[in-house]
Amino acid sequence: MPMPASRRNRFERRRAETRQALVRAARQILAESGDTSASIRAIAERADVGFGSFYNHFTCKPDLFDAAVADAIEEYAQAVDERLHGVDDPAERLAQGLRLSARMAESHPEIMRILCHSELGRICAGHGLAPRAKRDVEQGMASGRFTVVDPIIALTALNGSLLALLELWFNRPGTDSDQAAGKMAEMLLHMLGLSPDEARDLARQPLPAAA
Repeated sequence: MPMPASRRNRFERRRAETRQALVRAARQILAESGDTSASIRAIAERADVGFGSFYNHFTCKPDLFDAAVADAIEEYAQAVDERLHGVDDPAERLAQGLRLSARMAESHPEIMRILCHSELGRICAGHGLAPRAKRDVEQGMASGRFTVVDPIIALTALNGSLLALLELWFNRPGTDSDQAAGKMAEMLLHMLGLSPDEARDLARQPLPAAA
């Protein structure tokens, strides 16, 4: 006899809540230290779920921590997307995205610490930050805004620059993150092919207001 729809819906909702609790616990651990050696039992206790529940969702700890990184990156990417809605110029999107990321280190420290500890995840991943950055680079190349010949090299440079900016923010208290991000955005735009004057102007434009 099939399970009634209402009961099935409750079951699926509770299952999703348990999985999210485990992911949230893993995110907290990654943000605190980046140390993935915590036992499954300790993770389950932090998530306030049964030990056996872990294996209903993940086969091993690396799967859970991969899911936690992906979850943080997607939340970060969506937050930036919301602020950049309506910005079509790929050069402007890259510059403002980098500067918004610096501000998110203060407003969303857990997410940004996870990104820092995970080295921003896989640069060629099919979700989160990577496809958005790849889209902007390829659009810039197609339109002639960017003169780089290899999008993966450009993505690697962008990835490393953002990681360096986050490390500067977290490891050197008192750093003016807005100024540092603006200078880095200017440098990257020039590297991608914009003139020094245009790179400087774009890197200094007002950031879009929060929705």
